Amino acid sequence: MLAKRCLVAGHVQGVWYRDSTRRKALQLGVSGRANNLADGRVEVIACGEAEAVNALCDWLWQGSDLSQVSDVECEDYHGPKVEGFQIG
Repeated sequence: MLAKRCLVAGHVQGVWYRDSTRRKALQLGVSGRANNLADGRVEVIACGEAEAVNALCDWLWQGSDLSQVSDVECEDYHGPKVEGFQIG
């Protein structure tokens, strides 16, 4: 199992980015969450099989049709396990 915390920058709030991330994560079998941050970024926590988590981390550069991603920073996540995929 692998867990990553990614911070996604660009035009990613108000463009269905979090919901698109949730749908992609569920398609890949990844649990976690996506939250808007006060600074305009989206925080994504992704937990699951390494191949699936890495695929989601790569997909974060694409995002929703309306988003424009300028940066994705991922690091290992050591926080509590998340069930399902939540949007906050």
